[in-house]
Amino acid sequence: MYKLKATIIKDIRILLRDKVGIALMFVMPIILVVIVTSIQNSTFQLVNKNRIAMMVCNRDTGKLSTQLIESIDKIGMFKIANIPKSETEEAIKQRMRGKDALLAIVIPADYTQKITAKAKNVSGKALNSFGLNGDTVNKKISVNPLTMYFQPVLQQSYRFSINGALRSALQIVESRETLRQLYFAINEKPLPEALEKDLLNNQTTINEVPVSISGGTIMPNASQHNVPAWTIFAMFFIIISLGGSVVREKLSGSFIRLKTLPTDFMVALISKQITYLGVTLLQAAVIFSMGIWLFPLIGLPALNLPSDYLALLVVTLICGWCAVSYAICMGVYAHTQEQANGFGAVSIVILAAIGGLLVPSFAMPDGFKTAAVISPLHWSIEAYYRLFLDGGKLKDVIPNLLPLLGITMLIQLVAYIGLKKKNLV
Repeated sequence: MYKLKATIIKDIRILLRDKVGIALMFVMPIILVVIVTSIQNSTFQLVNKNRIAMMVCNRDTGKLSTQLIESIDKIGMFKIANIPKSETEEAIKQRMRGKDALLAIVIPADYTQKITAKAKNVSGKALNSFGLNGDTVNKKISVNPLTMYFQPVLQQSYRFSINGALRSALQIVESRETLRQLYFAINEKPLPEALEKDLLNNQTTINEVPVSISGGTIMPNASQHNVPAWTIFAMFFIIISLGGSVVREKLSGSFIRLKTLPTDFMVALISKQITYLGVTLLQAAVIFSMGIWLFPLIGLPALNLPSDYLALLVVTLICGWCAVSYAICMGVYAHTQEQANGFGAVSIVILAAIGGLLVPSFAMPDGFKTAAVISPLHWSIEAYYRLFLDGGKLKDVIPNLLPLLGITMLIQLVAYIGLKKKNLV
């Protein structure tokens, strides 16, 4: 026990001298979790707070185009700026290049006329189907499309959402006009405003209910998603410090000298694992504490810890042990410190990508979903999500912890084989 204690003290002193490694293990994850959570939270809040700048060039002089602009504004996604109807296509593009807005729509000059004609035709067909005489036009009435300009920086997922929102606004205007024409054709008087509101605002509401293991109603936020993910990322990035430390001791001959001393080499390995496992626990404590107390002060949603603290501790311990094992394995097989740092860092990013930390697993192609099972970061994030998002207990994360333990034991075995081949044990 004395030998283990002395070795742990030695490893702690070596760790404290590695200022760059400490910065990468603590400062980098803290910056990442704040920045990424802030960005993702602003994305979640897009409809409520951060509106997309949109220019509207209304070349129509009728009332329906005005109603369309009002409907678009009521959606809440856009910050509308009207531009003169005399603006040419090139002038609008020039405004877009000048970053005046991410979007611009052009309403054609005959929009009201065509929509009114189309509504009269549809109402006439409806009357004829009821056995009444209605005015119809034999040929199909086509409405000139709206033109939407967008900056290429706008991602495809946003464009789909924007397109859906604009279609909803168009549908409201066209449906309202069709109702007016149909009512007028039957009663020969305008549709009452109160009845119009009742007919158009008679939509069924949607209740969003998250499905969790606990049966509660945990509403996930950006913090619940990002804090566990970047905590895992921070744990595995101890490879920069621990992997380099193993390489330095290997190159300096420390492992060989240990074999000549009245001590077991396994004491040194256990010492490193205990020391750096403590570092991973400290990383988790720091990042979780930030999520609980700092995030609300900077306008981000607070992190809500799971109710089962024992399960959280067990998951963190096993994730940290896997990260330590991976770092030692990299250090054993690397010939130089640069190899350990370079290959280790790149491999962590790759494992994070296929493991679901950078892109959600459900959004990946089928091939990457299959490959995710080999990534320890995948099982780590799944275990954390089961606790933070599903309200799970210890028994619920066992299916995720067993594969993670299996991968950890495999990494330990590979590291031992490497030490054996290099005659270090």
